[in-house]
Amino acid sequence: MNAPLPDVPEVRVVGLPQLTSGFDLVERLDLAMHLKVHGPLDPMTGERLAELAESVSLRGRGGAGFPFGKKLRAVAKASIRRGVRPVVVINGSEGEPACRKDTVLLNRAPHLILDGALLAAEALGARTLVVAVTRNSTEMSVRSALAERGLSDRRGQHLRARVVRTPERMVSGEASAVIRAVNGGPALPPGRRERAAESGVAGAPTLLSNAETYAQLAVAARLGPRRYGHTGLADEPGTVLLTVSGAVARPMVVEVPTGVPLRYVLQLAGAPPLPQGVLTGGYHGNWIDSTALHDAVVSRASLAAVGGALGAGAVLPIGPETCPIGESLRIANWLAAETAGQCGPCKLGLPAAAGGLSDVLNGGGPAALEALREVTQAVKGRGACKHPDGSARFLSSTLSAFTDDLAAHVLDGGCGRETLGVLPLPSPGYEDLEESLPSGEKLAVDWTLCQGHGLCADIVPELIRLGPDGYPALADASVPVHLRGRAQRAVRRCPALALRIEQAPAERPALPSARRRALGSGRD
Repeated sequence: MNAPLPDVPEVRVVGLPQLTSGFDLVERLDLAMHLKVHGPLDPMTGERLAELAESVSLRGRGGAGFPFGKKLRAVAKASIRRGVRPVVVINGSEGEPACRKDTVLLNRAPHLILDGALLAAEALGARTLVVAVTRNSTEMSVRSALAERGLSDRRGQHLRARVVRTPERMVSGEASAVIRAVNGGPALPPGRRERAAESGVAGAPTLLSNAETYAQLAVAARLGPRRYGHTGLADEPGTVLLTVSGAVARPMVVEVPTGVPLRYVLQLAGAPPLPQGVLTGGYHGNWIDSTALHDAVVSRASLAAVGGALGAGAVLPIGPETCPIGESLRIANWLAAETAGQCGPCKLGLPAAAGGLSDVLNGGGPAALEALREVTQAVKGRGACKHPDGSARFLSSTLSAFTDDLAAHVLDGGCGRETLGVLPLPSPGYEDLEESLPSGEKLAVDWTLCQGHGLCADIVPELIRLGPDGYPALADASVPVHLRGRAQRAVRRCPALALRIEQAPAERPALPSARRRALGSGRD
């Protein structure tokens, strides 16, 4: 079973470095080294900056891919119309276990990110800069970088800059969740969709973009559109940062020009020559098979054309020796546990979908597959944030990409392969007081006592659901700290005293219904 990715994995580059310039010289570019490597940066007007972003087709690198120039113009227009100074936010929240590209930039090249954000702040007339981060290492690096530039949150400064720490959770990196956290609330989507360009931090028009996006802006501003366009594809110029993990010999972050064959990137990381599938775009992304991999190049359009997604830049191959349905079930369980718990499609739909995939894996037959398709379809487009849609996309892609394995489980009782756990998830033994991190604990049931009362599934549906037989089925995921309170309440409320919380030195799959009955006929 693969270990979780380190905060700052190995960094490689294909071709000439841009974002990673200087990484071969020092571990972290402080301000002096940053200026030696990249040189000074002249300010630009808002119109010139928007034209630059549009001329290099700069899109957000956090997953959504929204055109940066369009976002910049929208913030400027709202600011002028309302007579309010805007706010600039760097979204360095990276709560997905398979993503490390922004963490690498924030740790090793923080000034390149700050260059882009300060360029935008000056162009917009902003007086507030906020950097949202999720990890200790990124927070320390950003604080040091701000101090090197003489930036702080003290009153009277031309620009006030501060760092906000968000939990390491999937939903906490969404734009609305980051703004809510910056405003002093919980780092969760607010349940209503508002445009940050109109009303964001403290109600002001807010330019919020991904850390890599600002770094790309700084590179483009120094090179100019013509030189920037010499690298990569004509319609998607420049480079891309990818986090490559899964079934690879060397997990890494790699900077690669657009247009490079994806199979070459996987070869660089030591992936299997013929992976049975590659998850593109991360855990809200899409699977592609080995045939599609042969045709895919690193670009948003190319990956979309073969059914994949660039997304947040995570690429995860799996080899032929593991069960792809079992691998996907591990991720589906984790996604269900990452719910914000604020709407039915997320709080109830995602656990039901993960449970449906478990039923398919454990021999539920065609009826289980049809039930899974129905619940996945029902989740789409109904959530208060993008987490249900992204999770449903991942599940739908699993069903489309692995039809042979799916048929083996539905019709023949299984594919005959174990689930090796090659897709990275947070370590179940990692202790921290941050609410986003796993607690190192799991729920367990004493099947000799369980009587199936079902109270536990009502209290914490993200981790427990009732199977077709009325018995609880536990998600194969560590109890996140933000759900620990409800998990403890479920244990206390169990009338038969069958439910408990125990330390989880290793992940173990929940027992199939048939085996549960063999062990005992009790009910929770």
